[in-house]
Amino acid sequence: MPEITEAAEELNLQGEVCPYTFVKTKLALEGMEAGQVLRVIVDNEESAENVPRSVKSEGHRVLSVTKVESAKWIITVKKD
Repeated sequence: MPEITEAAEELNLQGEVCPYTFVKTKLALEGMEAGQVLRVIVDNEESAENVPRSVKSEGHRVLSVTKVESAKWIITVKKD
């Protein structure tokens, strides 16, 4: 069951493509405190796959990746 957590910040990256989606996500996480949650919104499948993988490789925890529309995903990340 997914962890329900209030996001400290939301980053709307609709209209952006890789690698910009990951770069902007990484920059947002750098400005956050450990334990805070970031919600990232993307609108292409490549970003929906690559952002969570890249965030994990940076040592953060992906709480969920949810497809909410035909071309819209919400990625919830906890900074570690």
